[in-house]
Amino acid sequence: MSAEADRLRERVSAAILAHDARSSLAERRAAFAADHATFPDAARTLLAKVTKMAWKVTDEDVAAARAAGLTEDQLFELVVCAALGEATRQRDHAAALLDEAFA
Repeated sequence: MSAEADRLRERVSAAILAHDARSSLAERRAAFAADHATFPDAARTLLAKVTKMAWKVTDEDVAAARAAGLTEDQLFELVVCAALGEATRQRDHAAALLDEAFA
């Protein structure tokens, strides 16, 4: 990965994990880290799907998370954090494999 891409990824991660938002900092960091244990069941289900099988997220998953008390803004923030966290983990894993293969 290029240094510029790494720098941009770090800036985006810092922006979503450090600035004021509708969801708490602890919630956003937990979503990013795939630590969904503290979320209501419906939100935990949605975030787990976003993290491991995003193509299976349905309108019903989102509606259930909203019914559990999360606002539209909170859901958006948490879904972005979960997706970016998973993308970061996958990128880091792939980079480690490439480093190992070409070491």
